[in-house]
Amino acid sequence: MKLTIKATTSKGGTTTEHVVETSLATIIKWERQYKRRAGDLASGFALEDLAFMAWASLQVKGLKDTFEEWIDTLEQLEVLDSVESHPTGGVATEGN
Repeated sequence: MKLTIKATTSKGGTTTEHVVETSLATIIKWERQYKRRAGDLASGFALEDLAFMAWASLQVKGLKDTFEEWIDTLEQLEVLDSVESHPTGGVATEGN
């Protein structure tokens, strides 16, 4: 599953919107951190799950803050889009 997440942070009077897309590496880091499987996300997820995935995605882009430092600046999280890992699309199959 890929998620596009918008995270709004505020630091030193400056508000910044970050739009990030999770990657396989992001999901693996989340699994390792929380000892859960990606499939568990289908039954719902907490704000901390989204925050961690956004933070891990921003680290790849050069964010140096620790997770705790970053969540202290967090104002809002929003899922903009989600895509299944193995979409089947509208492909016709035999008998359909």
